[in-house]
Amino acid sequence: MEERKRKKTFRWRKWVPIFIMMSPGLIYLLVNNYLPMFGLVIAFKKVNFQLGIWESPWAGFSNFTYLFKTPEALTITRNTLLYNAAFITVNTGLSLSFALFITEMKSKFCKKIYQSAVLLPYLMSAVIVSYIVYALLSPDKGMVNNSILKPLGKKPVSWYMEPKYWPFILLLVNAWKGVGYNCLVFIAGLSGISPGFYEAARLDGASKWQEIFYISLPCMKTSIITLVLLQIGRIFYSDFGLFYQVPMNSGALFDVTNTIDTYVYRSLLQLGNIGMASAAGFYQSIVGFGLILVCNALVRRMDKDSALF
Repeated sequence: MEERKRKKTFRWRKWVPIFIMMSPGLIYLLVNNYLPMFGLVIAFKKVNFQLGIWESPWAGFSNFTYLFKTPEALTITRNTLLYNAAFITVNTGLSLSFALFITEMKSKFCKKIYQSAVLLPYLMSAVIVSYIVYALLSPDKGMVNNSILKPLGKKPVSWYMEPKYWPFILLLVNAWKGVGYNCLVFIAGLSGISPGFYEAARLDGASKWQEIFYISLPCMKTSIITLVLLQIGRIFYSDFGLFYQVPMNSGALFDVTNTIDTYVYRSLLQLGNIGMASAAGFYQSIVGFGLILVCNALVRRMDKDSALF
C-alpha cells in the first residue's frame, strides 16, 4: 500500500511543473473566454442600469428580432458571409503558396527574413493599417493618385467615395495582413514532412510540381482542413478594424463595408441598447458553432482522420 501511495505521489509531482506552465494560459482562458459567458443573460433582458443586470426585466427573444427586422439585415448578412468566404479561400491559397515558397529556399537567413516579413503585417493594429491604406488612397496626397494615376494621365479617384473599388481593396488588405499567421502554421507542417519522401520522388524522376501535388499537399491536408474549419466557425463574425477603421467609417461605403459587427456597433452608439448587441453576438456564436458541427460531420464522412472531433 505504501509503495502504491509513493508511486501515485511521484506521478502527481511529475506533472506539477507542466500544470504550473499551463496555468497562465488556463487563467487567461478562464477570465477572458469563460467568465464573460455569464453575460449571455444580457441577450434575454431589457437592461436597466439603475436596476442592474440581474434585476432588469426579461425581454425574451425580442432582442434577437432586432437584426432581422432592420432594412439592412440582408445587406449586412450578405457582406459578412461573402467577404469571409472570399477571405478564407484567398488567404488559405496564398498562405500555402508562401509557405511552399519559403520552405524551398536554401538559405536559412533568407527564410527567417521572409517569415518575419510575412508575419509583420499580422502583428499591426487595425489603426496603423488604416493609416497605411489612407496614405495610399488619400484623394489629395495619396500615393496611388499622385505617383501612379497622375503620371499615366489618369484622373484622380476619390477612393473613399467610390464603393465599387472596396470589395477588392478589403480583400487585398485582409490578405496582406492575415496571410502571415496561417503561413507560419503551414511552414511548421511542411517542416515536419520526412525528407525521405522527397528523395524517393526525385529518384523516380518527379518534378517539383509533382512533389508539391503528390507529397506536400496530401501531407498538409489535415492542417489545411483544421484551419479552414476554425475559420468557418467565425464566418458570421467580421474583422471590426478592417471594415470600420480601414474605410474610415465613410458613409458612402456602407453598402459594401457594413457587416453585422459594424452595424451592431453603430446601432449601439445610437440606441445604447446593449441587450441587442449581446443578442447579435450570441446569434453569431450559435450559427458559427452549428456550421463547425456540419462541416466537421461532412469532413468526417469523407476522411475520418482529418476531422476535428
